[in-house]
Amino acid sequence: MLDYNVPGGKLNRGLSVIDSYRLLKEGQALNDDEIFHASALGWCIEWLQAYFLVLDDIMDNSHTRRGQPCWFRVPKVGMIAANDGVLLRNHIPRILKKHFRGKPYYVDLLDLFNEVEFQTASGQMIDLITTLEGEKDLSKYTLTLHRRIVQYKTAYYSFYLPVACALLMAGEDLDNHVDVKNILVEMGTYFQVQDDYLDCFGDPQTIGKIGTDIEDFKCSWLVVKALELSNEQQKKVLHENYGKADPENVAKVKALYNELNLQAVFEEYENGSYAKLVSSIEAHPSKAVQAVLKSFLAKIYKRQK
Repeated sequence: MLDYNVPGGKLNRGLSVIDSYRLLKEGQALNDDEIFHASALGWCIEWLQAYFLVLDDIMDNSHTRRGQPCWFRVPKVGMIAANDGVLLRNHIPRILKKHFRGKPYYVDLLDLFNEVEFQTASGQMIDLITTLEGEKDLSKYTLTLHRRIVQYKTAYYSFYLPVACALLMAGEDLDNHVDVKNILVEMGTYFQVQDDYLDCFGDPQTIGKIGTDIEDFKCSWLVVKALELSNEQQKKVLHENYGKADPENVAKVKALYNELNLQAVFEEYENGSYAKLVSSIEAHPSKAVQAVLKSFLAKIYKRQK
């Protein structure tokens, strides 16, 4: 179960702890102990990610993840996957206790993982209750709602958590780095907009999954922008077809996205977001923190998967 769910992704979140800590040390070589502890924290984040994905795939009734069947779709697994998700989550405090109990930042680490899990679950809740069967109302889909879902569901654990782990290892107080958190949340928002875009326009072979945002009535950036840009007739097409699993309905929504030239709208958004993020990063007083944030941005800018 662990081999199926924990490795296999891009491991960006886990590797980012090591990369970030190395950059915070400003060129000093890391000793074996530092590499080990940064790696252990990186794996804790990958364990957390595996837990979220196993349960997320059940809730979304997804089919593939990372180019293979979702764990709950594997023969003889089924709903046992729900308990497997809980087991994955419970490895994290065990790893932290084993390797960090003697560290001055141990309690801060426990607090950080608990808080980030709560924020992510809250984002998932907002996401799920906006897509409830029988309550499909596109008019409530706005950029404000989209941002709220993204901030809680994705940005905290994917972007803030790895850097926060590295900052704690470097002896920093997280309360002194609210500006870093804000920049990383902005980056997480940009990342999720990319994800929403790739769900529709990306190559399933490249991204490792078949997008289902249209069928699942997701509050995707694409549908929010489509609602903003549509005339009354086009809005009618969206209301009649969005959130339906029939391939014909999905095709009509995709055709409308093309008609509205959402690829160009996304490109404009991507360039604007990048420029704004670079400006915010370069305003930070610490060159080491700037380097951490720039390395994050470089990994995701113009990504295809």
